[in-house]
Amino acid sequence: MAAPEQPRIEPPAAPPEFRRAVSQLRAAKFRAELFVEEMPAPQRIAPFASALSADVTVAGEDVGSGRIVVLHDPAGNDAWAGTFRCVAYARAEIDPELVSDPMLAGVGWSWLTEALEAHGAEYAAPSGSVTCVSSESFGGMADEEPTAQLEIRASWSPVGDLTPHVEAWGELLCTAVGLPPVPEGVATMPSRRGQRGPG
Repeated sequence: MAAPEQPRIEPPAAPPEFRRAVSQLRAAKFRAELFVEEMPAPQRIAPFASALSADVTVAGEDVGSGRIVVLHDPAGNDAWAGTFRCVAYARAEIDPELVSDPMLAGVGWSWLTEALEAHGAEYAAPSGSVTCVSSESFGGMADEEPTAQLEIRASWSPVGDLTPHVEAWGELLCTAVGLPPVPEGVATMPSRRGQRGPG
């Protein structure tokens, strides 16, 4: 005999402040080199979450990727010093010769803090790590060029409007892959989810 079907438990309705945060997340504008789209967010870290993923494409080649997750716990979280938390990841292909530079990790972290400052994004309780990884092939793969990646993992508690925080993450991705800054007075484009930017 089949077990009785369990009643479906609907998730609680998102509170207004989280719905507003999601709207601010979606309002972020990015450079044409970024292909940004919404992705499933982790469900066990906080009661409410929303996320974006991004690929950085230059001359038709993917040179970096990342994601940002916005977490919300209406009850608050002591470690966050608030009810919201941004969790970001950025990965970039870099010149293998840079991996041995002892300053690289510190510079990578400064790219995040400077991007947040440049966008006027106030924050609290920042935390994170910067990892540099190099790979060299041998034997039957010896002809392949050495590769290296820089990975930045960070979290911080946003203060105020979420849009500048998301745009700062986008700037971090572009800086990490070596794209020059957008000239002053040149507008960035709205996020084009669902289509690739120009190669």
